[in-house]
Amino acid sequence: MTYSAEPIAIDADVLAHLTMEVASVLQAGQRLTLPGPMVWHAWGPLDGPVVVLLHGGSGSWMHWIRNIAPLVSAGRRVLAVDLPGFGDSAAPVQGGDVDALIEPLHAAWQLLKSAAVPSTFVGFSFGGMTAALWLAAHPEDAEQLVMVGSPGLGLTVPDRIPLKGWRHLPTQAMQAEAHRHNLMALMLRHEDSLDALAMSVHAANVKRDRMPRRRLSSTPIVVAALQRIQCPLHVLFGEWDALYQSRWSEVQALFKASSPHLASWQLVQDAGHWVQYERADAFQLALLACMADTAALKPSK
Repeated sequence: MTYSAEPIAIDADVLAHLTMEVASVLQAGQRLTLPGPMVWHAWGPLDGPVVVLLHGGSGSWMHWIRNIAPLVSAGRRVLAVDLPGFGDSAAPVQGGDVDALIEPLHAAWQLLKSAAVPSTFVGFSFGGMTAALWLAAHPEDAEQLVMVGSPGLGLTVPDRIPLKGWRHLPTQAMQAEAHRHNLMALMLRHEDSLDALAMSVHAANVKRDRMPRRRLSSTPIVVAALQRIQCPLHVLFGEWDALYQSRWSEVQALFKASSPHLASWQLVQDAGHWVQYERADAFQLALLACMADTAALKPSK
């Protein structure tokens, strides 16, 4: 098996809301098409430490739209996946939930990984759950894991605002209003975070979601996987994450009790679930600190 590479194409509406500097960095990357087909995106130096970014549910690589350029500037090799069933990647051959993604991702990673370069998996929301199951099944695939806003803990918040359906709505204006509601109900804390870029990214993402009936997020599937993860684990949440905002003591206790290699736990202040978008600068500092902490744990040669 092999893969093909071509220039990245960015949705025109999304591109229109990027700064020239960020657009230049993103457009310098490559679009990698692997068997499936599964689409990955790559930026940065080939010999740099690798960061593999796994997006959230109903998302694509663009969930990381504000994070890729800073990581490249920090000397990282960035690989952002369109998970099977999302973005430009085909749905998995069998199954319609997170457990169907693990073996296709592992197989794709065998084509892309370098044994000489350390790798960090960073999973957001559904992607955090995916990364946890992936490394539970294949612990050798990464040197560290950062889980961001992950579900799959078996905990709920009773007063969460319900999301609204949008596919049945007859006009773009009505669909946009549903998108705004859903972004504020789940993804963002502050109204001023809901800018034109967030709307364009979200609208481009959700219409390509081919796995809408995911159920395992509401189960403790991640808790069961944590015991088998052998690399250092870092956990990040936005302070106001709608998934757990009233249950932080329980969430932290759960990770401490279930993760043999828990290296750090952090709440990013004044951020909602989509923390890496809403507080991109603070997230970048927290992520680089996680990587530095793991590097410090390694024995010197």
